[in-house]
Order: sequence, then C-alpha cells, then structure tokens
Amino acid sequence: MEPEELLNDNNDKKKISPLQSLETDLRLYSESIREIAVEIMVEGLTTYPIFVAHQHEVALGEMILNKDDLNTEWTIHASTMEEFTEKGIIKKELQQRFIDTYKNPHEFMCVFVIVPEGANFVFFPYGKE
Repeated sequence: MEPEELLNDNNDKKKISPLQSLETDLRLYSESIREIAVEIMVEGLTTYPIFVAHQHEVALGEMILNKDDLNTEWTIHASTMEEFTEKGIIKKELQQRFIDTYKNPHEFMCVFVIVPEGANFVFFPYGKE
C-alpha cells in the first residue's frame, strides 16, 4: 500500500463525473421520456415539459422513472415550466428568457439536473426513432 492511499490522497486519479452516468441513463430513458413529454403537451398541461434528474429525494414534479426500480443511477421526475415558476426556480421576470432558450420538445428533453454542487438546465437530444 502506498502512503498516498493511507492519506486518501487521490488527487492524481480522475474522478468520474456523475454526469457520465446521467448521459447513460438518459439514453436508456429517452423513448419513455419522449412519450411522456408528448403526452404532457397533448393533454395541455404545458408547452414546456421539464424532467428533473436527481439521485436523492426531491419534492418537484412527479416521479416517472425510479432508479431503484430500474437499477440505474438517476431518478427522473416530470414537471412543467409553470411549476418551476410557481416554486420560484424560474423567476417570473426570467420566464421569457427560459422560453426563448427552450429547445424543440420533440427533439430535445429539457432536463433540470440536480447534483450536490447545484442544479442547472440541460437540453439532451432524444435518440433516433
């Protein structure tokens, strides 16, 4: 055993980003998420569906894909721009900016990724049909 291992000094070893596992899970979930996005829009719930990706408990949206049930790394909740605005995640005065940057929901899923360091929106392309 090396002294560095005893000190738990692994600075030279690259940490694997949790976003790599998110990309894997989003590819796996892609068709299911697309179907739910279309259903949300057809039902008139919103024109701007948002999917929340997390690895811990989150009180936002409705769970649609559970990592424990699916043996994956990320749980996905379905939500809407309206819920995000109502909860203050998207400020009312910035809602138009969100709408302007929102990508075509038939080609991209809007994912709000929550990690311990913070959270951010990502537009991830659906797989080819």
